Amino acid sequence: MTGGRVYLDWNATAPLRAEARVAMAAAMDVVGNPSSVHAEGRAAKALIERARAQVAEAMGAQASDIVFVSGATEGAALALAGRGLSGSSVEHDAVRAWVAEDLAVDGDGAVAVSDPARSVLQLANSETGIVQGLPGGLALSDMTQGFGKMPVAFDWSGVEMALISAHKIGGPKGIGALVLKRGLDVAARIKGGGQEMGRRSGTENLIGIAGFGAAAQAATQDLDAGLWDQVAELRNILEMALDLGGKETILVGKDARRLPNTTCLITPGWKGETQVMQMDLAGFAISAGSACSSGKVKASTVLRAMGFDERQAGSAIRISIGPATTREEVLRFADAWTAARKKHRARAA
Repeated sequence: MTGGRVYLDWNATAPLRAEARVAMAAAMDVVGNPSSVHAEGRAAKALIERARAQVAEAMGAQASDIVFVSGATEGAALALAGRGLSGSSVEHDAVRAWVAEDLAVDGDGAVAVSDPARSVLQLANSETGIVQGLPGGLALSDMTQGFGKMPVAFDWSGVEMALISAHKIGGPKGIGALVLKRGLDVAARIKGGGQEMGRRSGTENLIGIAGFGAAAQAATQDLDAGLWDQVAELRNILEMALDLGGKETILVGKDARRLPNTTCLITPGWKGETQVMQMDLAGFAISAGSACSSGKVKASTVLRAMGFDERQAGSAIRISIGPATTREEVLRFADAWTAARKKHRARAA
């Protein structure tokens, strides 16, 4: 098999959707400030409210629940600062920065929550793909990785607040949303003009918001069409092709409920960053963990929390695929990775 570069890092960021690109290009021609009362301003405001409705529908929420922010990281700060909530070591760094890491994690990546009203719990882990069951009354869930890959119904979840980000679903980078249960409010951290219902001041990112709305609508259509079921089948083909028999390589979360697109592998003694570089040279983009930790060569906090030792946690890679990934591409990767593993084994012998 031959071909060009293959992108297998969808959990870091998904390729920009055509629908989002078209919506963003159109928004560039909308001249008005959304806070202005003239016709041009009202046109810009209408574009934002259309996108808000699109995101809300995709989330199973109401438009008034959606607060646009620069991304899930800002959303976490807005929602969690000063709250003193409990979390776990498998949460994303953006959430861990604001919580006490006192919730226990078992070997399958499941988090034990005893007091939902005082706790945060991610819907799905970016590194392992492991999906959590969300208890009713949960204070906050980081739904960034699950949103768009699995059905989400905020209104029915019982969750008080949720975080989502556009670039994980094929929207632009630098735009996300905090979703709030009706009647719940947060104190603005960015003060000024009172935009976003007084929760986040500053002239809205009109272009990013338009792209987010279009991406959310398209993501819902993909889910309804069963595209992510097809991705799960392709993920299974990949894992079978990797020939993971024996004890040398560990498939993390093999028996747990996982996102349909995520494979996390540990080959003890073969450093994750080395694997990433070798696969990059071979034409494949994969990850050794969360993209937000790039440049930080350290063992995965997530895997350490699950009970893996330092050597194992430092030898992990993540392959994350999407609806545009093909069977040929995953089989090419399986061949390249398996060949590299054989060379590593020979050198280590």
